[in-house]
Amino acid sequence: MKTYVVGGAVRDELLGLPVKDHDHVVVGATPEQMVRQGFRAVGKDFPVFLHPETHEEYALARTERKTAPGYKGFVFHTAPDVTLEQDLVRRDLTINAIARAADGTLTDPFDGRGDIARRLFRHVSDAFAEDPVRILRVARFAARFTDFTVAPETNALMRRMVDEGEVDALVPERVWQELSRGLMEQRPSRMLQVLRDCGALARIVPELDRLWGVPQPEKWHPEVDTGIHLEQVVDYAARQRCDLPVRFAALLHDLGKGATPAEQWPAHHGHEGLGAALVKDVCARLKVPTECRDLAVLGAREHGNVARALELRCNTIVKLFERSDAFRKPARFLQLLQVSECDARGREGPSGSFRDAPFPQRDYLERALAAARGVNAGEIAQACTEQPERIPELVREARVRAVREALARPDERDEVDEKDEPAAHTPGGAGAR
Repeated sequence: MKTYVVGGAVRDELLGLPVKDHDHVVVGATPEQMVRQGFRAVGKDFPVFLHPETHEEYALARTERKTAPGYKGFVFHTAPDVTLEQDLVRRDLTINAIARAADGTLTDPFDGRGDIARRLFRHVSDAFAEDPVRILRVARFAARFTDFTVAPETNALMRRMVDEGEVDALVPERVWQELSRGLMEQRPSRMLQVLRDCGALARIVPELDRLWGVPQPEKWHPEVDTGIHLEQVVDYAARQRCDLPVRFAALLHDLGKGATPAEQWPAHHGHEGLGAALVKDVCARLKVPTECRDLAVLGAREHGNVARALELRCNTIVKLFERSDAFRKPARFLQLLQVSECDARGREGPSGSFRDAPFPQRDYLERALAAARGVNAGEIAQACTEQPERIPELVREARVRAVREALARPDERDEVDEKDEPAAHTPGGAGAR
């Protein structure tokens, strides 16, 4: 019986990165032997055990055979005579198929160390094609290891998997798990690029895939292409260390631009409403958690109004707060402001960059919301017992006055309402949408 550290722990050690978790493979043992040594069995599909002291995972060396489409269609075989090399050959990438023995000796039958030096994602064997989740994992790794590239033969294999329908067998929960993890990596745009290069994004989230090639006005979008804008927005969110709901909302905020009529391009009037409906569809299909879904819908619908907040009437700003449920959920509204700032900053191209441009809308709306939330609605209600039907109206009026005072806005004659055509001259404002 011999144990080896395998997978990500060995890879990250060789890359000089901190190691969070250790996975172990046990060769030459039976489940009964593991239990007798105090290990606790936890695996459902194949024998996995938790160490009695460290609680790290120890899996018996195994082989596997594909029996049905999708990532669950496997039969696993474990026995004391399964070798370490037989276990490693079933792994996804060569950089994850290296094992380290207790004495530090490395077993690297597929030149994973060479691919680490070459900064290359290369599949171990054709068995890679049997599990479509591996496409998502490669894309996620690309977002984490930003100087690695996908080997041409691996990309070709992933494209063949897409063409043969393997990706269509993925369950929503697993797609969401991998996408969400990729969004939390260093450069989420690289995940999108890998998925697009092999054709998987068009199968998983076609509403997103169709944004590449959709033009925007170059004056306000130097990157022009909506898909490139999207990449820049999610990468900016990652640089700002935004949480997952913000990154996900940033990813989907412009879905509506893929649904606007081509004859109107590069303009995209009304894309916010179109986008909100599409976001709901995507979230329902992928079974996205409520917190992420609600912010994504809000971001798609309202990012344009946030972008031109300096032009809106105080009454319209209060309506924006009401529509966004900001009085009950102020923290979520602040997340919306983060999404909008990422949208404004994610605009770079040959003709210019908005990455470091001012974004006063965030502070402006934060001050406005603080003032509006300072209104004592209960006090107003108590003073209006004879006309209770007027309470909502009076509360709104008080909030509008509070916002006007906080923003020092004595005259609103030149301001626009949300339904009016926005002015296209404000950096980070209407033209930035």
